[in-house]
Amino acid sequence: MEHQADHLHRQLPPFLVAKSNRRRMIEKLTQVGVTLGGVLVFVALLMIFLYLLYVVKPIFDDASVKPITEISLQASAEAPLMLGFDEQNQIVYRVSTTGAVSFYDVVSHHLISDIQIPLATGVKVVSSSLASASEQLYALGLSNGEVLIAAIKFSVSYPNNQRQITPVVDFPLAAKKLVLAHDVADLSGLVFGYNPQQVSLVYQLGNDQWQLTRFNREANITTDTAAWTRVQTPIAHAPKFVTQQLMTPDQRQLLLQSGDNLFVYDIQHVNAIRLLQVIDIKRDEDKVSMVSLLAGASSVLVTYQSGEVRQYFQVSSEHGRMYQFIRHFDNTAHVATLATEFYRKTFATISPQGLLGLWYTTSNSQLLNQQLALTHPQAMAFSPRSNALVIEANNKLHLYQVENSHPEVSWSALWQKVWYESYPEPQYVWQSTSATEDFEAKLSLTPLVFGTMKAALYAMLFATPLAIAGAIYTAYFMSAKLRNVVKPTIEIMEALPTVILGFLAGLWLAPLVEDNLPAILLLLVLLPVSILCFAFAWFKLPLAVKQKVPELMQELMLIPLVLLVGWLSFKVSPLIETWLFDGDTRQFITHELGFSFNQRNALIVGIAMGFAVIPTIFSIAEDAIYSVPRHLSNGSLALGATQWQTLTRVVLLTASPGIFSAVMMGLGRAVGETMIVLMATGNTGIMKWSAFEGMRTLAANIAVEMPESAIASSHYRVLFLAAFVLFIFTFVFNTVAEVVRQRLRERYSAL
Repeated sequence: MEHQADHLHRQLPPFLVAKSNRRRMIEKLTQVGVTLGGVLVFVALLMIFLYLLYVVKPIFDDASVKPITEISLQASAEAPLMLGFDEQNQIVYRVSTTGAVSFYDVVSHHLISDIQIPLATGVKVVSSSLASASEQLYALGLSNGEVLIAAIKFSVSYPNNQRQITPVVDFPLAAKKLVLAHDVADLSGLVFGYNPQQVSLVYQLGNDQWQLTRFNREANITTDTAAWTRVQTPIAHAPKFVTQQLMTPDQRQLLLQSGDNLFVYDIQHVNAIRLLQVIDIKRDEDKVSMVSLLAGASSVLVTYQSGEVRQYFQVSSEHGRMYQFIRHFDNTAHVATLATEFYRKTFATISPQGLLGLWYTTSNSQLLNQQLALTHPQAMAFSPRSNALVIEANNKLHLYQVENSHPEVSWSALWQKVWYESYPEPQYVWQSTSATEDFEAKLSLTPLVFGTMKAALYAMLFATPLAIAGAIYTAYFMSAKLRNVVKPTIEIMEALPTVILGFLAGLWLAPLVEDNLPAILLLLVLLPVSILCFAFAWFKLPLAVKQKVPELMQELMLIPLVLLVGWLSFKVSPLIETWLFDGDTRQFITHELGFSFNQRNALIVGIAMGFAVIPTIFSIAEDAIYSVPRHLSNGSLALGATQWQTLTRVVLLTASPGIFSAVMMGLGRAVGETMIVLMATGNTGIMKWSAFEGMRTLAANIAVEMPESAIASSHYRVLFLAAFVLFIFTFVFNTVAEVVRQRLRERYSAL
């Protein structure tokens, strides 16, 4: 056959041969172009998938600690009180219990400066105290009854365009002597809190009496000067034998550890000090070794001799906000010392044998468990950026580089309930930022996924019945002339920008629905009932009467009916609200039914996003129904079936693959919608199915927070993870839709 075709081809006139060759070339190029386009679409999707994975992968990388260098100390060095770095990790410092400060260059190991605290003749340091890690402050109690507060600071200059860091020891209250008592040589148990306007000092005297002394700075507006006032009061019923004492940086709470009890005092008002709670921190036969404050001072970490660390923070109860045991961290070795990061909820423990552990409290996960080449550590501290660690052991400062960029992210933090600080119970929460630096990041994707599905569900509940019913009537019952008008009109609705729909939904529809809730409920009932009644009445009319009505006008007769029912519903809405809901439907829903009511809620989103989804579902479903071969419906009618039987048992079954594809396409559009849910939901991560409450979706969350996120931060990468989850959702929906469509087509292709 091919030989005969070639023979006939050679016998054609030259111009026909050239035309045939040109057509073959065009067909070949078209085939190659379509194939190449399909391959490129697949490659583009694959590249998007891989890029999302590339951005997301680092948040699941393990933490690592690598040695940088070691700096030898003088043999006569006093015990360490505080260690730390400058912002750039170029200088490391060491503060001894006598207040002496030594600064070392990290690269050259040279001693930059060794600053001794200036003391009067015969005055000695009898007590020392350390503030929270982020403050880099310490206080020294002197034998003459005074207290000296010092701060480690680093000044940056650029001589000859070269960056130079100069370490200094600053005395913020150099002009003000903080006198606790005169000639007190046995001052002990010192703990303090400092800010430029207030200083609080708690200490224990030789008679085991605990005292609180507070200095307040009061500015004189007329003379533009400031004076410090001193208030002192004893702390009644304080334990005599205190192992450790802590004060929160806001100077509101004092914690005294005595044996297996932790006494919590409210010291916000000096004249009204009261014992808030006595926490029993006993754990079987295991003894408490140390108590520390986590970053932000909202949580207390209690370390035991077995190595276990427990976290406590305040939770609302019937007796007020009380400290409660929340979670524990099983360490495999005794903890020699513990260090917390400046701002995040990470802490590090190290054993006498040098076993280092990194933990993140929020997710209750161990980030690292590594053996270091050191023994008998005495002190440990993080750098301000938490990317370095210094440990003093064996008369050396051991410096380590820390890679721990995303401790906030874990499987449990993303998808499971987490008990966050000050929350009454474990919850799913998305709250990525806050006004304070000690914020505990809450990056649960569960409320975002829930909100996405909720918004799509309400939109599909509104759009699917209307779109499919409209497609059935338009394709099967409507006259050809009217169909040529209705179908393009609905399809052109898809060109309406969704930002316009979101704007109208948020600023016009939401207040309208809130003010006329009874009317909306009436419309849900009266509209379908009135249309059915009108259809029944039309069915009962004599044939002669129905024939007088032009075919084009039969469907249009419903428009006045719909408008009339809508007008009546809104007219009687105030009467129904007064009669059934005591004049306030919103208050009835909130107080009587127990549902919260937000103006921008799922009902508004369902209506607004339903209008955006209807054209997609209608167009595809209408084409599928209209494309059913006429001989199938004609054959069914010829065999005696009614139009309704033909529709339900022949036409819809044949068109079912296309109708299912239309619904899945609409669902994919609803899941990925951004502007409508951004403007009409309130963007609150609430996990409730109530139609009167809002939600926060994946797409809207990405649109709102991506411009604010710092590149390569945990927040930034989790937003990309949200985009990846959204990508997987749409991919799964489309794949399921295609599989089901193919099976439906195979099943009903024989009709």
